[in-house]
Amino acid sequence: MSKANTSLASLFALAFILYASCISSVKSVESENAQPASIRIGYQKYGTLILVKARGELDRRLKQAGVTVDWAEFAFGPPMLEALNAAHLDFAASGETPPVFALAAKGSDLIYLGYESASPEGEAILVAKDSGIGGISELKGRKVAVARGSNAHYLLIRALASAGLDWKDIQPVYLAPADARAAFANGTVDAWAIWDFHLAAIQELGEARILADGKQLVQNYEIYTSRRDFIRQHPDLAKTVLEEIARTDEWAKTHTAEAAELLDRQLGIGVGILQRALGRRAYGLHPADTELANSQQNIADTLHALGLLPKPVQVSLALSATEIQP
Repeated sequence: MSKANTSLASLFALAFILYASCISSVKSVESENAQPASIRIGYQKYGTLILVKARGELDRRLKQAGVTVDWAEFAFGPPMLEALNAAHLDFAASGETPPVFALAAKGSDLIYLGYESASPEGEAILVAKDSGIGGISELKGRKVAVARGSNAHYLLIRALASAGLDWKDIQPVYLAPADARAAFANGTVDAWAIWDFHLAAIQELGEARILADGKQLVQNYEIYTSRRDFIRQHPDLAKTVLEEIARTDEWAKTHTAEAAELLDRQLGIGVGILQRALGRRAYGLHPADTELANSQQNIADTLHALGLLPKPVQVSLALSATEIQP
């Protein structure tokens, strides 16, 4: 990466650290500088964070500071953010819908750190290639597999609305990706809302048609979150993680083939599949800002109106420094 890009990544991370540090002024210098023995990071088989893991630079940097990285893989976002809320993780990466569900949980300590550029083509609603279903409107009364609380869950809601359908017009079948894949393959469900790399894998096999992807419906952001207490105590670790995410983004933009080969050594799902997915992904780390807050609030309001959230969510409270008390 160029010196300019490295500098930008460092400035972003430094700005975040200054933000976190200024709201912790009553803590002692000794307490703020104390390092934990490890940092626990949740990731999935998609996005930038799995590339950060595969490259190993974050592990090497933190090892020099006496900190190990405990990587925890999750099938999709909601259980990962449940683990974050329960203080079993310190840092997480998920799609755009799981943080909203996590914020609605009692006692949530979640805080937004940043997000990747929008990648709406990285998720879609599929039907079998020989299905008679010709459009979203024809999903009425049909069984549609989706992971509850995932980014694809919100895509499905938006797609139905765009076709004049309500959530109650379909039969949602809540399944984790692996189970949904099996149900889709054996015809137990009529359609499947899913994201990359799962989406790319089934496309590569030629077993499905896309009814709709995320274009003009959703942003499909990858969002980075942590806990308020962790960020207050260890802003330097957040700085390092965010720096490596920014550096990996810059590398992946121009090294798609290398990134696919690197990931395939971990995932073993095929370089062609990974190149397809990486090729339609946008890269670029952004700080948690008004654009993210507005997007997340729209999702929260939509889910609550449908009765899918137990209570209203005020997203700004997870971004506002005034809400983080020492």
